[in-house]
Amino acid sequence: MFCVSPINIIIDNSDVTLRVYPDKKIVHHEIHQFIYGETYRELMLKGADAFEKHHCTKWLSDDRGSSALRREDIEWATSFWEPRIMKAGWKYWALILPEKVIGQLYMKRLVERGDQQGITVQLFSDPAKAMAWLGRQ
Repeated sequence: MFCVSPINIIIDNSDVTLRVYPDKKIVHHEIHQFIYGETYRELMLKGADAFEKHHCTKWLSDDRGSSALRREDIEWATSFWEPRIMKAGWKYWALILPEKVIGQLYMKRLVERGDQQGITVQLFSDPAKAMAWLGRQ
């Protein structure tokens, strides 16, 4: 899909795909349909594991297939996942917003939170452009 190698595919199913590009220090998730609860948490935890293992600093979130996150998942992410990933060195976030407007509104709130924590965030509609931007960081 992208001209970045080597690539490690961690999860690839009808719900999500999770990849890590160790040479570029990028974790990349793609949500294919609305997910929540255990499916969402597994995606984020396995992504955090790869982020730490490969000393990544960049994350590409392709959330086009997603919708609004459930309150429980947002609370879990901000209280558990976010401190872990920040401690691991998260610096750059390329985000492809959900196609559904309600999902866009929720993600824009998370973008503001990322900005406040010193993460450089860029919004994209094209995954190739998002990857190219991360590759230049």
